[in-house]
Amino acid sequence: MGNSVGQRAFQNARLQKRQKAEVLPLLGHALQLHKMGLLPEAQAAYRQILQLAPNQFMALHMLGALESDARNYQQAEILLSRAVAADPRSADAHMSLGIALNGLRRHDEACASYRKALALRPNHAATLSNLGNASVALDLHEEALHSYDKAIALNANLAEAHNGRGWALCRQRNYDEAIASLNRALSIKPDYAAALANRATALRELQRFDEALADGNQAIALAPDDANGWIARASVLLQIQQIAQASHDCEQALAIDPASIQAHLVLGLCLAGLGRVDEALASFDRALEIQPDLQSAISNKIFTLDFAGDATVERHQQARKVWWERVGAKIASEAQAPHHNSRDPDRRLVLGYVSSDFNAHSAALIFKPVLQHHDRSQFEVVCYACSSKVDATTSEFQGIADRWRDASQWIEDRLAAEIRADGIDILIDLSGHTRGNRLGVFARKPAPVQVHGWGHGTGTGLPTIDYLISDPVAIPVEVRHLFAETVVDLPCFVTLASLPAEIPRAPTPAIANGFVTFGVFNRISKISDEAAQVWSRILERVPGSRLLVKDVALDDQLVRENLLARFEACGLPAERVELLGATLRSEHLASFNRVDICLDPFPQNGGVSTWEALQMGVPVVAKLGNSLPSRAAGSILTALGLPDWVTDSHETYIEIATSRASEISELDRLRRELPDKIRTAAASNPVSYGRAVDDAYRAMWRRYCGSGG
Repeated sequence: MGNSVGQRAFQNARLQKRQKAEVLPLLGHALQLHKMGLLPEAQAAYRQILQLAPNQFMALHMLGALESDARNYQQAEILLSRAVAADPRSADAHMSLGIALNGLRRHDEACASYRKALALRPNHAATLSNLGNASVALDLHEEALHSYDKAIALNANLAEAHNGRGWALCRQRNYDEAIASLNRALSIKPDYAAALANRATALRELQRFDEALADGNQAIALAPDDANGWIARASVLLQIQQIAQASHDCEQALAIDPASIQAHLVLGLCLAGLGRVDEALASFDRALEIQPDLQSAISNKIFTLDFAGDATVERHQQARKVWWERVGAKIASEAQAPHHNSRDPDRRLVLGYVSSDFNAHSAALIFKPVLQHHDRSQFEVVCYACSSKVDATTSEFQGIADRWRDASQWIEDRLAAEIRADGIDILIDLSGHTRGNRLGVFARKPAPVQVHGWGHGTGTGLPTIDYLISDPVAIPVEVRHLFAETVVDLPCFVTLASLPAEIPRAPTPAIANGFVTFGVFNRISKISDEAAQVWSRILERVPGSRLLVKDVALDDQLVRENLLARFEACGLPAERVELLGATLRSEHLASFNRVDICLDPFPQNGGVSTWEALQMGVPVVAKLGNSLPSRAAGSILTALGLPDWVTDSHETYIEIATSRASEISELDRLRRELPDKIRTAAASNPVSYGRAVDDAYRAMWRRYCGSGG
């Protein structure tokens, strides 16, 4: 027995000696090839070495690093795990393994590898910077910043650490400081594509679109095989309504990285903007398969469901429940605390309004009269502005507010803390699941009473939001049990600011034209195939009639061509359709003077566009659906005493439009009467609507004071 063991040991020693004699020259040759940049040849040489010596540390490490550089992260992880096993004391190997794990989106394991490397080599700037990258991916932004700052203290010229720091600050909404860090990275390394892509994102958030686009272009030119540059540019293009080009950029990103969460997310937004609802929902679902708790994907899916014809109230509220279960409940469990507001039921209350739309946005036209007409002896108004977009409308809101808080670069913890410090009694969300929402703040319940309304108005799914502003048409009594919030009825779930006095109103244009013009002044994304088919049938039955469609997205030639092709497919020739793009609001409103009857889209109805048409004297045909987004126009028309313009069937919708189109004198009479009708209705008279809101808030507060909760 002893002889055989000794013999084996002798044979192993000879084998190792022979391998060493063969391997060392091969390793030297491989390293030389690697150094010369002949990477395929180097990889082949490393593989040859590993056939001779499967646990040769240097070959495992170098080949693993090359696979990682080529984004072959699974193969890299296998090789680098073997390298770490071969030499557990190698800080470099642990760091390289961390990079591969981070590439596989196994960020916790990546952090563990980086920490092992740092335990072996504590003051290594590159490892600290990489630890920061993994921490950012885990949303541990403060930890990430600590790592980046430590790396920069060790090596002030480490461009990667400045870039990572900029991205972490961007994720914290600290865009000004983020740009400063990214500028520093680019001063060290001017052709740094990743830093350019990150700076494009920060500049976009600050509404500096031209600069953001230039950075996106340069990032792509420098690194066309990096998905991040394409995604950064796509996001800018999407925001400036160049949807078709943005969609192309997302496709390029996904060709490079099919698992890119952000590319799936932005592509979903592009598809939704083009009215391709099912494809958009599929894109959001692909992002959620990769990261199930991605807030933005869940919220965008919720918003896009507004456009889905088969989406019931149950399906809408189930999607909101997903947001709460995957995102909100965790936030709430960690953040809620008692409120110390005085429970005096009759005292002057402090209202806090949270929105990213205190600017020239359609939603602002809805909630502006609400804020303007509070009884200031009973209510103080505090506005938390969450967008960097500032314009003349912003100045108007600043004049309305008793206190103005620029929260555009505040993280959610800070915003929640400021709301508590400001003594807010009733906190109102004006965004729902739309872009720029701060629902994470409402999950923290920083105010004793929380309300959602006006901005999106379809419910949030947050049990921490107590009330939802609506009306009996928008949310029928029989489905209210499905909502997380208690529904509170007003004269209408939305109102609208009065039109500027200088906007002229014209008589019914068919009198002079000799033909009827139907109008659609809604977002192109609201034009479903179902609606397009119904409108085509209407124009077919009204000889000589024309369709005028107006939306900012129609400035994009590809969008125009796509829409006309869709109408052609429904039998509506392009020569009977006129398309108008973006204009000043005064010109936009004046365009209604060219329209006899507006056709409201479905399944998602108009809101602001419906109000504006009616204010300009143009009646609107609307179809009621099964969910709140498909009942908006019906709610508005009913509140204004025009229920005979509302139906729940395609055939009756067609009948209303065609029969009214044949009664030109009656249309003209209604056109003259509508402005006065609107001025006196409780739903549209700003003073009476404001009084109804005040009464609702007071009732909510008294209920809270009496609850003892």
